[in-house]
Amino acid sequence: MAQTTAIIDALKKALREHGLTYQQVAAELSLSEASIKRLFAEKQFSLKRLDQVCALMGLEISDLMRRLEPEARVDALTTDQEQQLVSDIPLLIVSICALNRWRFEQILAAYELSEHDVINRLAQLDRMGLIELLPGNRIKPLITHDFQWQRNGPIQRFFEDQVQGDFFQCRFNRPGELRLFLNGMLSPRSNDIMQQKLRRLALDFRHCHQEDLSLPLDERYGMSLMLAIRPWEIGVFRDHRRPGAQKVYPGHPAP
Repeated sequence: MAQTTAIIDALKKALREHGLTYQQVAAELSLSEASIKRLFAEKQFSLKRLDQVCALMGLEISDLMRRLEPEARVDALTTDQEQQLVSDIPLLIVSICALNRWRFEQILAAYELSEHDVINRLAQLDRMGLIELLPGNRIKPLITHDFQWQRNGPIQRFFEDQVQGDFFQCRFNRPGELRLFLNGMLSPRSNDIMQQKLRRLALDFRHCHQEDLSLPLDERYGMSLMLAIRPWEIGVFRDHRRPGAQKVYPGHPAP
């Protein structure tokens, strides 16, 4: 019973983290909100229903089980620690490689860094609690499966400043590439629905990343996914709007 309680508690915590309500869970399972509350109170989830709720968050049951692991892990860095990474590009390179489970030899082979440089940076990451540097320069990442960089923190700003321009210098017409741009008029409700779907897609991406970490490095490739939605009107259109007609839709001012 104690294990069941721990699983249900982990499930409730995951729902809170993803901003999901009992009402949304009820809609996904085709049940009433009262029935969902009773399932949580009585801890009477079947595996099928547990899987359905996990799927709503883009998770697998195995992801939920990993949340029960007693080992202390890092789910975020402080702003100062992130600033430390972006202030030292070799440290940032080594940290991204280490968290993606590259071996010491693979980092050396891929980048123009000396053994001393890599070992020194790995030791820094060890002191920061991101990894454990083991004998033989083996690397053990210590981050949780839902580790995230600080929102609008140094890492996010670095990638926004340094990466976005380079990311879009591409025609997106080669294998493995896809670019979609859609424009339309949505109600606030439809906008909320689309945002929820985008969040679930982002979780699917992260889940695939976690699953593929067990594969050899030569079977994995650095992939980036950018998702965005906002009330927006192209500048040349906005410049021709009449004064006082600057609303995209009620309650959402034009940028």
